Amino acid sequence: MDIDGQGRFGWRLVAPNGRSVAVSLTSHDTHARCRAAFHRMCTLHARTGGGVQHSSDGGGWVWLVWDDSGRHLAGSARTYERHATCRASYDRFRGMLGELAYAGPELWGET
Repeated sequence: MDIDGQGRFGWRLVAPNGRSVAVSLTSHDTHARCRAAFHRMCTLHARTGGGVQHSSDGGGWVWLVWDDSGRHLAGSARTYERHATCRASYDRFRGMLGELAYAGPELWGET
């Protein structure tokens, strides 16, 4: 979990090698609500949309996932130089979402 300057929570998915894979594009007032939002996104992954687009600064490519109302839920943790690399990262993340819905405490660093 990340906490912003206003004390709001967002999640960050980190690979076993320590690299950030994806980040929350929404923030929540409590840790529990943030965790619930992540779980909801994973559970309802078949109803989410997404895609690859130019970064806001025009310096590369990013990917986004949004809910059926168009609200951005998740995004790439970094900007990619190549569209194909960004697309591959997006496809891997989308492929993981269904599996992450069933993840246990190890996903959250709990024992």
